[in-house]
Amino acid sequence: MSAPTLPERPRLPWDPPEHFEKRIPDGDNRERLVCGRCEFIHYQNPKIVAGAVCTWEDKILLAKRAIEPRKGFWTLPAGYMELGETTEQAAAREAKEEACATIEIERLLAMYSVARIGQVQIMYRAKLMNADIAAGIESEEVALVDWADIPWEQLAFPTVVWALAHFHESRDKTEFATYSNPTGDLARMWPPRKPEGV
Repeated sequence: MSAPTLPERPRLPWDPPEHFEKRIPDGDNRERLVCGRCEFIHYQNPKIVAGAVCTWEDKILLAKRAIEPRKGFWTLPAGYMELGETTEQAAAREAKEEACATIEIERLLAMYSVARIGQVQIMYRAKLMNADIAAGIESEEVALVDWADIPWEQLAFPTVVWALAHFHESRDKTEFATYSNPTGDLARMWPPRKPEGV
């Protein structure tokens, strides 16, 4: 007896039109979605995430995620850029949306490439303009925490650990090279935990 045939799933809004096909266009070296009618190539590119390590009187702003992925875990305010904004504007908007925080960007801290999920994450150092923070719609709660009280094992993503470690390493410096993907133990920071030496 053969297994029953499963119904095809319904088309989703982000599915390409049916006349698009996956193939390698002339002069390219990888498979793309190509229109079978006009040869238009629909490029799928990494998403840019912008965020910041925000401080107020030596305390660091953290937000507990109210949405998946990693709901209930702590993170830095960050999220996808919108069209028409700079990375600095995106980082400030995300701080406002996730923690009702008004921030002033100080300088670029790091740029991380997260190839497995198609993201480039750009992180800034920033100062809170005041201590008025509250949970936004994507956050269960927010907190200003001392360095000693960071809940390392409850951080949402490896890049949050990286950004905090890089912030700590540069916190007393006005000039430093922009950080990038770490190597060694910090690169293998999963599950999240406090890095040695910070």
